[in-house]
This record gives sequence, C-alpha cells and structure tokens, in this order.
Amino acid sequence: MNSELIAGMAALVAADASPEVLAVRGDVVVVRVADVVLKAHERGTDLAVLAARLRLAADPRLAELLLTPRSAPAVVLGRVVTAWPMGTPVPQSEPEDLPMEAAGRMLAALHRFTASDFAPPVPVAGARSRMERAVRDLTVDTPAAALVRRAFATLPRFADSGTTLIHGDWHLGQLVWRDGYRLIDVDDLGVGDPAWDLARPAALHAAGVLDADAWGRLLGSYLDAGGVGVPREDPWSVLDAPARALVVQMAARALSAAERDGNELNDAQEALIEACARIVSTHEPIPRG
Repeated sequence: MNSELIAGMAALVAADASPEVLAVRGDVVVVRVADVVLKAHERGTDLAVLAARLRLAADPRLAELLLTPRSAPAVVLGRVVTAWPMGTPVPQSEPEDLPMEAAGRMLAALHRFTASDFAPPVPVAGARSRMERAVRDLTVDTPAAALVRRAFATLPRFADSGTTLIHGDWHLGQLVWRDGYRLIDVDDLGVGDPAWDLARPAALHAAGVLDADAWGRLLGSYLDAGGVGVPREDPWSVLDAPARALVVQMAARALSAAERDGNELNDAQEALIEACARIVSTHEPIPRG
C-alpha cells in the first residue's frame, strides 16, 4: 500500500526525480521529491480543518515564522497529502549548540497573533486532543503502560480555551532552516493556550532530559521577546499541568512506538516513564479505607 501511496504522492510534483522516503511514523508517510517534501497525514485527518490550518500557514504575516505550504492539501488514495518546500532540520548536537534563543523568539512572535487577526474559520489548536489520543492509542498491556494511564488519570480536565495562535505540537524537531528558521508540521496549528507550546520542553526539563541551561535559554528568550504564555515571576504556575500532560503524551507515544517497532525504550524514554511514576506519587489521590 505504501508503494502505491508514495507513487501517488510523487505524481503531485512536476519533477524528474525519484521519491525518497524520509520518514514513516505509524501511518504517516513523509517523502521528498526534488526540493519538495510531501506528507501523507494520519488516516481520518479532517480535510477541511487541515485546509484551514494551511491557510493560516500561508498568511504572509507568518512567512518568517511558518514554512509556507506549496499548495492546498490534496487527496491520494483516500489520504490527505500536503506539499512543502524542503528545509534543513535542526541537527542533533550538544545542548549549548541548540538554537534555543531563536526558538524562544519565534514562539513569542507567533503568540502575538490572535483569532481576531485572521478571517474565520480559525481552527482550535489540537494540543489537548493530541495528548488524549496518544493515551487512547496506547494498547500495550504492561506495568509501564498502566503507570502512564494512572498518570493520565491525575491530569485536570483541560478545556479548549484561549484565543492565541499556537503551534500545538512544538518541539525543536519542528524547526527547519530555509532562509532562516521556520516552523513545520502545522497539523495542530490553531488558537488555544500558549502554555501548551512551552509544555513539551518544560516536560523534558522536568523529566531530566533537557538540561537546565537549555531550558533557561528557551524560556528566557521567549519572555524577553514579549512571550505571553507564562508569567515571568512564576512560569510553573501555568506550565505545571500542561507539562505533566506532555510527559504522559510522550511516554505513551514511546511505549506505542517501541511495541510497533520491536525496540527497547532508550534512556530519555525511560526517564519519561519515571516521570510518570513521580506524577502518580504526587498527584494520585490516596485511597481512604
């Protein structure tokens, strides 16, 4: 099926080049053809909602923040496919070499926009639903999976609230270089609580995966650039619950991927499971006999 899908995706590009598979994550397929990157999105992707997200990404006011799509989404063999210019991913490097300052400034600039800046419909960001879907899709029956589910049960009931434009699935892997840094993967772009865009690096910091200096550089540059997502005097008063939610999301995804690919968890993923145990010990109600 993937070979037919890849051939159909490549046919969308007028280029004399063979498709190169860049990534297959579950049923998501990413292919490069010449200078174009094509992404077949998850089955069940809502075409109308994704089209609205792409219209936001194509807004000229966001051209220095978001990679501009090449066209409206297409449908290939029943799958929604989007086309993008090729960018260079942020290399895996030492923490001190990561572009934390640039990332923080970009997030702050993105968060200056609100729903009122764009013509409707402006979609709701998918951050909360992405987290819930990660737990729902966790079918593994192991002690680690049970721990993740228990940590999920301690989370507050999040509402889809806020009018700030957010990425919805922000991490350094969403940065590429193309005439400057640009954000990619707008599957969850929309309006919501900007704290969710800082929640993943906050979660990695809390789990001991992202060192304090790198986290401080990101948060400091965000606040210095006028970021509105968290208060400078006590950022964790806003970040705590979303960060716990992202620990749960990443741990669930790690377990699902390990089961699917037949791999063991790496050290960073094990740290997320341990962070889930701390969430349970701190936030799970104590049974009363």
